[in-house]
Amino acid sequence: MKYKVHRFEINMNIEQNRLEHFLNSLKGEIVSIIPNIKNTSLFQIYGVTRKIDFLLIIEKL
Repeated sequence: MKYKVHRFEINMNIEQNRLEHFLNSLKGEIVSIIPNIKNTSLFQIYGVTRKIDFLLIIEKL
């Protein structure tokens, strides 16, 4: 089995359609989607708010 890891930059508030189009365009099976959560402000560090910078999407070819 071969796997491919895609990095997908995203703003979760406005880019849902772009993510949907990307996922539907993949040829293989999606194994996992891993969000990278960035802690940038004091509120985010303490867990009040979070911001997702990008997604790692693992595709099984």
